[in-house]
Amino acid sequence: MKNWILFTITALAAFLLALLAVNIFERKSEAKFAYQPKVAIDGIESRDSVWGLNYPRQYQSYQKTKDTTFKSLYGTSGHHDILESDPELVILWAGYGFSKDYNAPKGHAWAITDLQKSLRTGAPMEAGEGPMPSTCWTCKSPDVPRLMNEMGVAEYYTGKWSDLGSEVVNPIGCADCHNPKTMKLTITRPALIEAYEAMGKDINDASHQEMRSLVCAQCHVEYYFDGKKPGKGNAKYLTFPWKDGMTVEGMEEYYDNFQFADWTHPLSKTPMLKAQHPDYEVYLTGIHAKRGVSCADCHMPYQTEGGQKFTNHHIGSPLDNVENSCFVCHREKVSDLMTDVYDRQRKIKEGTKKLQRLIAMAHIEAAKAWELGATEEQMKPIQQGIRHAQWRWDYTVASHGAAFHSPLETSRTVTSATGMIQETRIELSRLLADLGFNQPVPMPDFSSKEVLQEYIGLDMPKLKADKERFIKEVIPQWLKEGKERENQTPINTISVSN
Repeated sequence: MKNWILFTITALAAFLLALLAVNIFERKSEAKFAYQPKVAIDGIESRDSVWGLNYPRQYQSYQKTKDTTFKSLYGTSGHHDILESDPELVILWAGYGFSKDYNAPKGHAWAITDLQKSLRTGAPMEAGEGPMPSTCWTCKSPDVPRLMNEMGVAEYYTGKWSDLGSEVVNPIGCADCHNPKTMKLTITRPALIEAYEAMGKDINDASHQEMRSLVCAQCHVEYYFDGKKPGKGNAKYLTFPWKDGMTVEGMEEYYDNFQFADWTHPLSKTPMLKAQHPDYEVYLTGIHAKRGVSCADCHMPYQTEGGQKFTNHHIGSPLDNVENSCFVCHREKVSDLMTDVYDRQRKIKEGTKKLQRLIAMAHIEAAKAWELGATEEQMKPIQQGIRHAQWRWDYTVASHGAAFHSPLETSRTVTSATGMIQETRIELSRLLADLGFNQPVPMPDFSSKEVLQEYIGLDMPKLKADKERFIKEVIPQWLKEGKERENQTPINTISVSN
């Protein structure tokens, strides 16, 4: 009897081992043929669909960035009119494009469409028209490195946004981050390389794990358009202000040293700074960066399909994929983890909401001081307080996920800005009193985007009508021309035997 039991156990173990061996053999065979290239990708290939022939899993997962259903406490992958939910921003950005239109960013697949439809890019009916330079395309498409290669970098940065409308038609994709020959991560935007050089560093020394963040840092950073590059003519050179450091104070000092301003505020007459989206800089001050966690670890986690491990290119919030993103390191309930994240976001949001109202009031109070005859000498320290406070506020709210990436640094920045604007408003009160105004300055209705846009002089019906005409008449022509150009570019098929 014992012998039969031993025989049965041995036979069962042998059967299971055989199954395991077959499974391993099948997976190895699948891995051997999984990524056999079907097309030869030469040079800068802007079409993701071509890359997808060789890397179908990555391509299919990237297509999910079109999804707009995700929602968290404050974030979404769908449409969200931020000026509607935070109307004070219209006052903060008066005189700048963001006062017309500011929506939450959607997935990478929407990069071109959203930029085309934004009121900020205007309604240029002809090439060479519109308020925005061609540099505005830089982070939106793999067509950009192609154009830089064909035209030259300085030439690409010269001209109007509308000049390249039919050339930039593919949203953020494979060629932005990968070398087509080796598939290694690569830097395709010169601004990041130049920023490293300005700091005395060589980006070629970066490790693979660092590159898994640096390819994101080509775009998810603070930047400005430098129109005074020696020997570059009228080019609006995309530049990162990292020379004096990558902190909020370091970049503030950089801008102050050469008196740079993105625009002059029409109410307070303050030379203003517009923070872009300093995601990488804020991330560097957080615990994940200190632990060596890259952007891709959380936003593009590994997953397995059919026995194949690959990077999920559905780039988005880790809160949309907690099991694969967070639970690689964390061991807790999903509800507990989400509660921790939301608590941090909620507390920082309370601070930024109060801060933006104080800054908006300061702009209006400063306008009253000018109206009553304040001098430039009297207003200079007040303007600096407004400039620095709004820069720090903007630095925290423009950074995607700042409250998660680095809650302590973000809170510190908000606190310092709040102190600055409170002191500035005290100075304004004293100045207004000296000018004979001893009562509160009348304020508009801060609860209505439309009221505030009218308050700063925007003709929104006309802006929207002009944009609708542009969307209807110009964009289809751009897309048609772009498609015709791409159809003339052959796809080099590789023989299966190779």
